[in-house]
Amino acid sequence: MRLLLVEDDLKIASFVLKGFQEAGFTVRQAKDGETGLHMALHDPFDAAVIDIMLPKLDGLSLIQRLRLKKVDTPVIILSARTSVDDRVKGLQSGGDDYLTKPFSFSELLARVQALIRRATGAREATRLAVGDLSLDLLKREVYRAGKRIDLQPREFSLLEYLMRNEGRVVSKTMIMQNVWDYDFVPMTNVVEARMCILREKIDREFSPKLIHTVRGAGYVLKEGA
Repeated sequence: MRLLLVEDDLKIASFVLKGFQEAGFTVRQAKDGETGLHMALHDPFDAAVIDIMLPKLDGLSLIQRLRLKKVDTPVIILSARTSVDDRVKGLQSGGDDYLTKPFSFSELLARVQALIRRATGAREATRLAVGDLSLDLLKREVYRAGKRIDLQPREFSLLEYLMRNEGRVVSKTMIMQNVWDYDFVPMTNVVEARMCILREKIDREFSPKLIHTVRGAGYVLKEGA
């Protein structure tokens, strides 16, 4: 799942970024409202966490512009303002939820997950399946042919990305952008190494093989060769 974080407080941003990454999210961060608006308009996100007090463009104006552009990404507002009037203004601007600072990360995570569940609607959105391979997004569990497969957070995110793109070839660059959140491909074999580990866990003891290499193009997850 992809999350947009718009927060100029470096300490809070680091704390939130680390927490969501450990929870399996791919996080893009903006340090000012204008950058956050550009990201939200040009990239798809499952949810956004937006501070109110931002340089260049405040959070409420950012959200209002998104709604005017018909961007319906679920938004949770972060703010040190605790009055009822401030909460009402935040929700009226187009925010879906409002959380005051200081806050616990566990509550923020739970609220974001709830927003995503409501936005996606159907129960099916919490579970992905390809053949006898299933991935539960809420419980963060993976099974193949009824057998539990333990994955590290990055492996889980990689498998989720492959399953969401079932039957489509995804390049190394696409994987780096969506799983590692890099806008470039570093001079390492990090994708190949992690894909090798994932294949060992997903395919070694099972048939048919699901993860395939497309020479010169990337990888595809599908049933059959």
